[in-house]
Amino acid sequence: MKMHDSRPAGDSDAIEGLIHRILGELGEDPSREGLARTPRRVAKSLRYLTCGYRQDPDKVLNGALFSVGYDEMVIVRDIEVFSLCEHHLLPFFGRCHVAYIPNRRVVGLSKIPRLVDVFARRLQVQERLTTQVAETIMEKVRPRGVGVVVEARHLCMIMRGVEKQNSVAVTSAMLGCFRHNAQTRNEFLNLVRNRLPATV
Repeated sequence: MKMHDSRPAGDSDAIEGLIHRILGELGEDPSREGLARTPRRVAKSLRYLTCGYRQDPDKVLNGALFSVGYDEMVIVRDIEVFSLCEHHLLPFFGRCHVAYIPNRRVVGLSKIPRLVDVFARRLQVQERLTTQVAETIMEKVRPRGVGVVVEARHLCMIMRGVEKQNSVAVTSAMLGCFRHNAQTRNEFLNLVRNRLPATV
């Protein structure tokens, strides 16, 4: 899978100038007190919210793979996800659930949420985010199978467009034995559905 993590950081001053212009185009006065520093704040915020472009999944997982004689399902559940919809640059947020069945080695548990963040901190669509997490674990950890489910609310649906306040988008990616073995897949999905915390 081709990664795009070496992309240059760009020019924050240029982003500030563009935000200043956008404020004017919206009919605002960019020089008024409440907005005078907004272009700088927005530029800094966008840098943070898209920092995944400057992170390498290999480095996140490097040194965190361990040989272990364990072959039962490993689940990291309710990973908080915050991302930006690439269509409207509005946030979507929710939870990600990741499971895999080891094949002679496991990955450090804290690395899975970090990997999710690598892909969430980019301009995204939920479907691609779900697939990228699953494919990366499959490629780098080489387990018997991977399952990923993401449940999220999208402000582009809540604040605009159809304006449906309670809608939740659910996406999944099943690879290896999670795709081919219904019992394995159902075990994962049941454990996700029956968790105690709220969905989003």
